[in-house]
Amino acid sequence: MSRLYLLPPLLAAAMLFALGVGRYPLPPGEILAYAGSALGVVELPPERADLLRNLIVEIRLPRVLGAALIGAALSASGAAFQAVFRNPLVSPGILGVLGGASFGAALGILVSGNWFVVQFAAFGMGVAAVATGVLIANLYGAPSIIVLVLGGMISGAFFNALLSIVKYAADPADRLPTIVYWLMGSLGGLELAQVAYAAAPILAGVTLLSLFGRALDAMTMGDDEAASLGVPVHALRYGVIGLATLISSLSVALAGMIGWIGLVVPHIARLMIGPLNRRLIPASALLGATFLILADCLSRNIAYAEAPIGVVTELLGVPAFVLVLRHARRGWV
Repeated sequence: MSRLYLLPPLLAAAMLFALGVGRYPLPPGEILAYAGSALGVVELPPERADLLRNLIVEIRLPRVLGAALIGAALSASGAAFQAVFRNPLVSPGILGVLGGASFGAALGILVSGNWFVVQFAAFGMGVAAVATGVLIANLYGAPSIIVLVLGGMISGAFFNALLSIVKYAADPADRLPTIVYWLMGSLGGLELAQVAYAAAPILAGVTLLSLFGRALDAMTMGDDEAASLGVPVHALRYGVIGLATLISSLSVALAGMIGWIGLVVPHIARLMIGPLNRRLIPASALLGATFLILADCLSRNIAYAEAPIGVVTELLGVPAFVLVLRHARRGWV
């Protein structure tokens, strides 16, 4: 049996574990009993059902579902970017999306403070940063892959400079701490409604990226060889960049900057199931969702106060990348 089929049960187990972890621990049997009660199969005392509903549905479920969506989006987009650019060191931030989204969120916090405005600005500026990078790369004719990367680096540097200006202008007693905390990433403010409206575009984006896997496999042989097989190379490249940018920007808009997942998780998935993108992208999505759920469990239980999730993923991602580097340097595809 392919290891790909082991990942959905692993994700389900991680979600069940995460719903039970916290200051008020819940055993899996009690969570399943509440699920049965919600479906009308099991009967619980009303006071117990209310308590479980508060803990499971209102407090823990939004961040568990949000972590799964964000982990899947960042990991699938990381695998897609690595395939498009044929570079194992590429992550979702390569075209400036993280720099642009950070600037947008900081600007939204500075001028408004309303979280809808902050999330909309983060999403919009993330897309604008990638569009700027692609525009720079196309200034002097059809761009090569390396020119696209350079365009993204220039765009990212520009938006990072704008972010520094916003932080310099922010009130150090009020807005600046909020901006800094947001930039470190947090799942604590997620609500079910936010997760619900982000779920459809993220799941659709991950599904489409997975469906492009066979064409991306053809592109690993080179643009000319892929074109000879009937693959629309340029349309596919920009389509994948657009989809990966959209879901990456949505994830940043939901929970701030969460690094390393898009770089490390595709490498771990590649070690588990091989380099074929038609299996690697869905495997990365499932593995990334599981990884971020478990990282979130660690962030909210590692100390008395909740640690920023972006800090936890960096602390986990660095040693994980060192471990997979030994295998990655033997050959990528």
